[in-house]
Amino acid sequence: MAPPNNALIEEFYTAFQRLDAEAMAACYAPDILFQDPAFGVLRGREAGDMWRMLLGRAADFSLCFDSIKSIGQVASARAVARYTYSATGRLVVNEIHARFAIRDGLIAEHTDVFDLWRWSRQALGPSGWLLGWTPQMQHAIQSRARRTLNDYRLKYRKAAP
Repeated sequence: MAPPNNALIEEFYTAFQRLDAEAMAACYAPDILFQDPAFGVLRGREAGDMWRMLLGRAADFSLCFDSIKSIGQVASARAVARYTYSATGRLVVNEIHARFAIRDGLIAEHTDVFDLWRWSRQALGPSGWLLGWTPQMQHAIQSRARRTLNDYRLKYRKAAP
């Protein structure tokens, strides 16, 4: 039988494989602190909304995960996501190393680490190859991701009763 924290991380990634953003968000504490190179820092409902947005538009998506480990209230895992980036129609294979802090049986902190330049070369093509390593391009990627999430959240709130 897997330790409870390993089971929580497996539940999170299994929901990710099923494109089930609601089940993923249910693994998060209400005050979740999420961070990755593309979106920066997200707090609370923003993190769940990011998954709702991304999975709602996922195309040609697959995910595999392994190496789930936990010591005390800290866990880690490795995942590889394959998908078509909607803005350019280009195939992306993103290798992610994740770290989690767990509190009261829920993920309280989630940090995804991946090579943003590698991601930009795949997702953006020549411009990502030439400029994806620069702080300016990385800031532009993060600004666009945040703007897209903010637009999604405004639309989602207007559509909700």
